Amino acid sequence: MDVCDCIEPLWQADDLLVKYQYISDFFIAFAYFSIPLELIYFVKKSAFFPYQWVLIQFGAFIVLCGATHLINLWTFTIYTKTIAVILTVAKVATAIVSCITALMLVHIIPDLLSVKTRERFLKDKNDQLDKEMGIIRTQKETGRHVHMLTHEIRSTLDRHTILRTTLVELERTLDLAECALWMPTRSGTALQLSHSIHNSAALGSVVPIKLSIVSKVFNSNHAERIPHTSPLASIKADTSKYAPPEVVGVRVPLLRLTNFQIDDWPELSARNFAIMVLMLPADSGRKWRLHELELVEVVADQVAVALSHAAILEESMRARDLLMEQNIALDAARRDAEMAICVRNDFLAVMNHEMRTPMTAIISLSSLLLETNLSAEQRLMIETILKSSDLLATLTNDVLDVSKLENGSLELEIAPFNLHSTFTDVSPLSVVLWFRICYHIVENRRIGEFAVILDGQLIS
Repeated sequence: MDVCDCIEPLWQADDLLVKYQYISDFFIAFAYFSIPLELIYFVKKSAFFPYQWVLIQFGAFIVLCGATHLINLWTFTIYTKTIAVILTVAKVATAIVSCITALMLVHIIPDLLSVKTRERFLKDKNDQLDKEMGIIRTQKETGRHVHMLTHEIRSTLDRHTILRTTLVELERTLDLAECALWMPTRSGTALQLSHSIHNSAALGSVVPIKLSIVSKVFNSNHAERIPHTSPLASIKADTSKYAPPEVVGVRVPLLRLTNFQIDDWPELSARNFAIMVLMLPADSGRKWRLHELELVEVVADQVAVALSHAAILEESMRARDLLMEQNIALDAARRDAEMAICVRNDFLAVMNHEMRTPMTAIISLSSLLLETNLSAEQRLMIETILKSSDLLATLTNDVLDVSKLENGSLELEIAPFNLHSTFTDVSPLSVVLWFRICYHIVENRRIGEFAVILDGQLIS
């Protein structure tokens, strides 16, 4: 007779209950065996994880738990002592491994907590870096907008175009409801609305320069918030139903605008600032952000520089036009002078030929007549003709000498002359011209003194 080393259950199990336990143990065992596979995959992929040996122990504990549940599948019916021994060994091994794992967890839990602390610290650092990156991105975006606006502003040197382009680009970039510019008047006692994007009907409006809000903007290097009820904010009618629009104003330095006139831009005397006013849409809930205000301030400075360059260019162009007009006038005067010189030279050439030739003949014939037998009256007449001819020839030579003097080719002619006869010849002329000549000749035949008196006054 065969001997059966079996253990019978102490009670008769319900078939349905046994089936549920059987199925539950099966799925528990399946889950326990699948978890270590997942841990093995995690350990393989996470080479940087510092507690791999803990995961190995935890995996062994789970495998043994799964083996225990798997062995329990044979205990729902009559089972042998071998099954009981195997189950006992599995439970003992599971107990040992679980105790060791629990003890190890006591040592690593503080490290895990510190890891959690470091994780929180790193998360805070990451959030801080995200904020800094956001600021950097905002600054880059602001810089890009500033570069774009600067390029648009400096693409022209016409002052009205500069201001119009600035207002249009600011409105488009910042999504504004209105953007306008207040310029000082000629007297410097008020600000006049010179440019507006949407409210051209208000152009020419004037606000006193002594307003407190105007002084506040003038005295600040930054963009200042303006109440929507301020006269400076009257560039657009308030149509808000819930929240009034946010308005800011920034001063625009007028560095060099000597002829920048408002109706055709009068010269600025009292103030050297304009005010640019920017308005956000009403009922939008938008607030002015820091980088937007910085953008507005930088653009205002760029506008000031561009206006200064435009003014300098206009002054240079005016100076150039004036020089061109002067050069044209000088060129015309030079041509007239050259023409006059040519006409004079032609006249002198004709006079030299047409007058000197007959004059030479008259002088020669008169000289020949003086050598003949003439009566006293005839001789006096011939001498008068000869003297007049010589005088006319001298005058002709003097006129020709003026031309030589201008050309630099005049040479002085040195010749002896009779001083006594010269004064004798001049004396009758002096009587006719109301001159009185007094002279005295000393013994050595040199002039001691002489005088020319006109109307009773000594000339020389």
